[in-house]
Amino acid sequence: MEQISVFDMFKVGVGPSSSHTMGPWRAALDVVNRCSREKIKSIQVKLFGSLAKTGIGHGTDMAVMLGLSGHDPVTIDTTLIPFYIEEIRSTKKIELRSGEKVNFDPADNIHFLKKFLPQHPNAIRFIIKTSESIEVIETYYSIGGGFIQREGQEEVLDQAAFPFPINEERDLLKWIERESCSIAELVWRNELSLRSADQIKEGLLGIWRYMETSIYEGCHTEGILPGGLSVQRRAFYLNQKLLEDAFYGDLDTWKEAIQSSENSFRNITKWISCFALAVNEENASFGRVVTAPTNGAAGVIPAVLMYHLSFCQNNGEKDIVDFLLTAGEIGSLFKKGSTISAAMGGCQAEIGVSSSMAAAGLTACQGGSPGQVLMAAEIAMEHHLGLTCDPINGLVQIPCIERNTMGAMKAITASQLALSGNFVHSKIKLDDIIKTMWATAKDMHRKYKETSEGGLAKHISEMLSEC
Repeated sequence: MEQISVFDMFKVGVGPSSSHTMGPWRAALDVVNRCSREKIKSIQVKLFGSLAKTGIGHGTDMAVMLGLSGHDPVTIDTTLIPFYIEEIRSTKKIELRSGEKVNFDPADNIHFLKKFLPQHPNAIRFIIKTSESIEVIETYYSIGGGFIQREGQEEVLDQAAFPFPINEERDLLKWIERESCSIAELVWRNELSLRSADQIKEGLLGIWRYMETSIYEGCHTEGILPGGLSVQRRAFYLNQKLLEDAFYGDLDTWKEAIQSSENSFRNITKWISCFALAVNEENASFGRVVTAPTNGAAGVIPAVLMYHLSFCQNNGEKDIVDFLLTAGEIGSLFKKGSTISAAMGGCQAEIGVSSSMAAAGLTACQGGSPGQVLMAAEIAMEHHLGLTCDPINGLVQIPCIERNTMGAMKAITASQLALSGNFVHSKIKLDDIIKTMWATAKDMHRKYKETSEGGLAKHISEMLSEC
């Protein structure tokens, strides 16, 4: 069975796309590391399929250059990204991690080939020549959520013999019944085979800190998103309107101000939308977000967890840990049984999965039984089936940013329905919905899977070009 850690599902990185930015970035880091013992003379990069069709809008070329330069997406100063890219373009040289400089003109060294390779729609090939006149050719597949797979190799994950291996919902139910524990407790025990209890807790709280920071930054940054669509940031103004004259000086006092604000149904729903918008506006601006399980859907889980911590009775850090452990396990079930790649499954694989994960996490934190947690996950995905991925101009902006608000609201609704329901009476199980999602993904026309050749991407782009 494939063992996926919660820290595989939640990864800190840079926007705007986990599959088109983070995956190629990690692939570039890996290939240079593999050639680190040789003096590199030249590098050619070939992008295939969806990476080629929407790569410019997703910043794939920029991600490759940053990866080849040895920058770490977790620690890079995101404000310096434009400077790094401009330096490469102006000097036509790229400085590798070793310090050596290689001639590299992005216009000549990065090739966008719209041909699809049979293994996966997101493929990237590096052709590296060394001083020994050796040509190294490595092909990678960006398979969603920042996960990569090198051709001829198994996908690299945190490997361990989990004491409670889980591949499907029925495995999860078997172990929960035998161990008489919650989903979060079971996942915690599996994680203990990889790291200590302190490391798990600190790691998950650290993930949340990155999430809430991306909300805060998005709520306090105004202006126009990059890319040419002239999309106005909205979280800044929504936050300003909701808090009116409230005084605060940092993230923690801002959260206190939110908790003290009017908690009418109308205002709470506005806050949920504000939280989700904020994260994905940061994502669209090459800001730092947490892949959850993708960048394009990075706002759903933070919005729902922030809602729970701001407006519901909660247990603070314990709920943060339980929420992320539960959500992470649901995400891993979708990755194992279907896909979290929009290029494979459309946006149901991104917003749908993130909504399902968030619904499960929220249900667990609000006292739901394991059965109700699984019901919530199923309900959330059931109402995202068939959702297409059709980003206008290949940018993770329209309709992607607003879709995160919809995914968050559906997650909360799914949780409420599940908490008032009985798992025994549920007609559709999570395993059923995962299989259905995968069948739907395979039936979906390629133009609706992150190519910008169908749906809104086609019709709105045509309208804009006529104006």
